Formats: sequence, C-alpha cells, structure tokens
Amino acid sequence: MSGQPPLRDLVGSELGPTSWLDVSQVRIDAFAAATDDPQWIHVDPERAARESPFGATVAHGFLTLSLCVPMLYEVLPLGGSTAINYGVDRVRFPAPLPAGGRIRGRFVVASVEDVPGGEQAVLAATVEREGSEKPVCVAELVVRLLSAG
Repeated sequence: MSGQPPLRDLVGSELGPTSWLDVSQVRIDAFAAATDDPQWIHVDPERAARESPFGATVAHGFLTLSLCVPMLYEVLPLGGSTAINYGVDRVRFPAPLPAGGRIRGRFVVASVEDVPGGEQAVLAATVEREGSEKPVCVAELVVRLLSAG
C-alpha cells in the first residue's frame, strides 16, 4: 500500500477498522464442508433455533479466525513484501458469531523484528460483530513479510 509508513514505524498503532464482512450461512456451510466439521450448531438452522444456547447457527471459531486474513490484507501495508501466516500465539472467542452477522477487524502492531528474508510482525487482532459489545475473536497473529528477491 503506497503512501503508508513502513510497518516498523507503526508499532503501537492501530490498523483499521476494516470494512464490514458478511458471515452468511452459505459461508459457514462452506467452511464446515472444507474442514469436515458439520456440527449441527453450525449447519442446521432449524435445530440450532430449537436446541442451541445461541438460538441460531453460529460460525465456527476457526472460521472467524481465518477471516482475519482478508481483513488484515485490507489494512496491512505490504509494500513490495509477500505476507505469510507464521502462527497465532493466543486466540479466544469471547462471543458467538450468529449466521448473518457482520464483522470487522482492528489490528494493533505489537512488535516488528528482522528475520531472514524480511520482517516478522505480531499483531493484536480484535474481530468485532456489528451490534455486539463483546468481540467475537481476539488473537495475537504472527505474520512474516518477506522481501522479493
């Protein structure tokens, strides 16, 4: 992203919020199929309405976590680097994400260090759901930004 300062200069700064992202039942069903996790609280709206403590189907926590990637790409200054997921140091799902909910992300650049071939950043991610006070995901994402060549 041109015009943005180098990532190292953003330590302590917040990136975001991102645009709102819809988490439809179709997206949840596709994630369930891709991960072989068809638990009824995710994929059976009728049963979930009757039996779930949430009153509706909810997104998998790991779906919510994985959606940090497109949100992060929206706000992360890559310059000429290639970003790769290096890991997650800590993750929690404080609140459910009902099907049809909208989420957006905020990321605080916690640290940046040099690694062979580029930089490694730790970002404190918060995924918030529209209309909810509690976040649906908080995590420490570890991202490597590798320089071309």
